[in-house]
Amino acid sequence: MSNPQQILDNVKQFIQSVGVDPATCWNEQAKAYYVYKGSAKLEIYVSSHPQNDGTTRHYLRIFSGLIKVPATNKEHFYRRCMEISDQSLGVKLTVFPNAAPDNDWVYATYERDIDGMDYNETVTCLNDMGLWADWLDDQLKTEFGVVGPTSPVQ
Repeated sequence: MSNPQQILDNVKQFIQSVGVDPATCWNEQAKAYYVYKGSAKLEIYVSSHPQNDGTTRHYLRIFSGLIKVPATNKEHFYRRCMEISDQSLGVKLTVFPNAAPDNDWVYATYERDIDGMDYNETVTCLNDMGLWADWLDDQLKTEFGVVGPTSPVQ
């Protein structure tokens, strides 16, 4: 059975394996790693969710802010996001509830229960999300001509 620290250690080991010092991308306050894959900035952490039976489930969660929601033509924008989400295997497109209009982003989101997760699967999750997030942010920005900050993630 995997625990949150083991998964974070796997993430740290992977970051080291690609030649990056994990200390430079760890945020102690957020308990998260922040890394780039191409133009996509990834936020990587483990979240814990208490269950009704008294147990707790832990999830590897990876987010990447892809594009700010445009002020106009939102129906077309959201429909295109849904179409793309259907094609991006293992990754879903999400928005945060009640986001302020000046901070309303579409995110690539990847979540996996850590139960039974080993190093190789952790690496697969990170690689898959990195590749998809890098492609998705480029695709959406090209299609919708959005310019501005590259990511809402701190």
